[in-house]
Amino acid sequence: MLRITIHDKLESLTFQLEGRLAGAWVGEVENCRQRALDGNYGVADRFDLAGVTFIDDAGKAYLAAMHRLGAEFVAADCLTKAIVAEIAKAPLSRPRASEARRAKTGVTELKCKRTTNEPAR
Repeated sequence: MLRITIHDKLESLTFQLEGRLAGAWVGEVENCRQRALDGNYGVADRFDLAGVTFIDDAGKAYLAAMHRLGAEFVAADCLTKAIVAEIAKAPLSRPRASEARRAKTGVTELKCKRTTNEPAR
């Protein structure tokens, strides 16, 4: 069973999926997407996968095809995050701010020396 809810906003068209993205339901998602896109040219697709409990190979292939067309994904749990990362060939988590800053500046280690005007005890 799969529930498909369409959230139509000016900037995007979001397909909220809940349940199993498998088998014949994959084709039903595409049918809904095609009907929703009729007349909405240039609207970005988003797929909210937070309520998805299972994705089979056909579902993965469909999401990969949507990714190639520029679709964005919202993933909440380990399963959907891993599948989205596999599709997008991206890491599962973002680097911490300090790691990102080091990568950006090329600084691998920063040591600070504390100085004061007080005499040593």
